[in-house]
Amino acid sequence: MAQLDMELTERCNNNCIHCYINLPENDRHALDNELSTDDIKDILKQAEKLGCLAVRFTGGEPLVKKDFKDIYLFARQLGLKVVLFTNASLIDDEMIRLFSHIPPLKEIEITVYGMTQSSYEAVSGVKGSFKKAFEGIRRLNAAKIPFIVKGALLSSGAHEQKAFETFADHIPWMKGKPDNIVLLDLSGRRDLKKNDKIRKLRISPDEHVRRLMNNGKKLIEEGRRFQKTFRVAPDNGDRLFTCGAGKNLCVDAYGNLQACLLLRHPDTVYDLKKGTLKDAFQNFFPELLSKKAENPEFIKRCGKCELRGFCEQCPAKSWMEHGTLDTPVEYYCRMAHAEAEMTGLDKDEIG
Repeated sequence: MAQLDMELTERCNNNCIHCYINLPENDRHALDNELSTDDIKDILKQAEKLGCLAVRFTGGEPLVKKDFKDIYLFARQLGLKVVLFTNASLIDDEMIRLFSHIPPLKEIEITVYGMTQSSYEAVSGVKGSFKKAFEGIRRLNAAKIPFIVKGALLSSGAHEQKAFETFADHIPWMKGKPDNIVLLDLSGRRDLKKNDKIRKLRISPDEHVRRLMNNGKKLIEEGRRFQKTFRVAPDNGDRLFTCGAGKNLCVDAYGNLQACLLLRHPDTVYDLKKGTLKDAFQNFFPELLSKKAENPEFIKRCGKCELRGFCEQCPAKSWMEHGTLDTPVEYYCRMAHAEAEMTGLDKDEIG
């Protein structure tokens, strides 16, 4: 286990319209049920003993966690590198001193929702969040604390893509163009009301292809090479987990250990309050990952599809969309085939 993901909280100081994990910052139920700082430290110690080299703190917004500084320092004292996912709005002078004195040793990763106040806050849902976020970015840059940016420019902010890329070009730690969230994930908590809102924000396959083509022939060629690399030969079609689930485990805010950040099906999580990382890693997850698909439609369509290696279809996405682990998700299927057609893969190549 090279890296452990930890959702320190599901709470956030933003209320992003596309986000599947953003409880209010003062949510009482979350506050009462989140892991204690001592619990988190114990899990980090267990991870380090298993050979873990890095921990990724995410959320929600991890910086709303009251004891974040204490947790961060403990992780670094264990020798763990720290990856921090944040919106940057809570990076104040105290955080700058912390990261300057004891560096995370990994770039901080910041999600940007727009390049103007109106576009940014149309996504974040919080007045003043644009100014706070870019002030946090300015502080990091001035202190020469390594960070990178990722985009969550939804359809309403798609016209700002070039401005965002130009902004990213001036960040010395960026390696190439910034990533941009395209395929919006639903709530793994099966929040039907929230999921309906997220579905309405999704772009169509045609719009996705148009955006990719706007990025030029080089990107299309890179996409073609990627697809050829990850095409898979058809097998009997009943393999359920063909992704990276189980390699880097994820602890949610309440002590449930997941095979990945997204998979929250109750039959697939391990309660760390009743067991250990070692037991989960050596016993629970190997058994889970050996599960076979049972849905005939999945076996016929997804299991035998040569695009499966780069399609976003996976047990976690199936759970979010349908409440099962092995139901095809039409949206991801359409996206994968649209990309394959755009890059020129012949129909007889993809089945």
